[in-house]
Amino acid sequence: MIAAAKNPLQDATTIEDVMHSSAWRTQCEEEVLSTIKVTDGVDLFYKDWGTGQPVVFCHGWPLTADAWDPQMLFLVNEGYRVIAHDRRSHGRSTQVGINNTMDAYADDLAALIEFLELRNVILVGHSTGGGEVVRYIARHGCDHVAKAVLIGSVPPVMLKSASNPEGTPMEVFDALREGVTKNRSQFFKDLSIPFFGFNRNGAVISEGVREHFWLQGMLGGIKGEYDCIAQFSETDFTEDLKQIAVPTLLLHGDDDQIVPFGDASVLSAKLIPNSTLKVFPGLAHGMVITHSELINNELLDFIKS
Repeated sequence: MIAAAKNPLQDATTIEDVMHSSAWRTQCEEEVLSTIKVTDGVDLFYKDWGTGQPVVFCHGWPLTADAWDPQMLFLVNEGYRVIAHDRRSHGRSTQVGINNTMDAYADDLAALIEFLELRNVILVGHSTGGGEVVRYIARHGCDHVAKAVLIGSVPPVMLKSASNPEGTPMEVFDALREGVTKNRSQFFKDLSIPFFGFNRNGAVISEGVREHFWLQGMLGGIKGEYDCIAQFSETDFTEDLKQIAVPTLLLHGDDDQIVPFGDASVLSAKLIPNSTLKVFPGLAHGMVITHSELINNELLDFIKS
């Protein structure tokens, strides 16, 4: 009688056990099949499913392409080609100690679009990914872009200053850097609560959603994630927004505790020539997950319009 092979992960009791097991890491390495190498040697991991008009997704901090799973599954089943990459130093892409900048993020996106020969693209960015989309258009134009969607996105500029008095104080971003530096693992677990609005009365907390957030954050490189904080908080996209020459949909929850909508999408909508702003009462920063059906339908309606 032949004994059944033992699952190398069956003794794991927590998500941390799974992540730290050599079997899990080997499995991840074997699954990293789709990558492109950009000009400075960084390998970008990406997913590319389906056929039809391409929809390219850019994720938020400190996440990965997996943050878009509900939207990618929905749209590929609707007949679209869906693509998402892990930003440099995030997820399964190369971790680098330098050049973790918004310009580099935008140029990486351009490299992916050119490599896959994408045209008539719908660009979708969430949070930091929204900044990535905006900077891409400013640096590379709209020739390959049909429409853009910015969800809970960081532009025009998050940081409070004399010219942006309603912005977020530097102390908030210093606290993010401190959390990443001192105990990144615990910090990401804690951050998932306000990110998804799980600290609000009546919220139904999903431990699975929290663990997935944590897992994505821990896959990234600490240096790149640290550097990214300055990029999403201090980059001024004001002039970039004025260069967006395609129809643009902005979606934002009015209870976003990470990127307050009044100093973000409300202002961005005034700067983008052909834009539509939709604000959702009571929804949090992570509404692409907590209210995925709503966001999916908004995306589909806009793409078809």
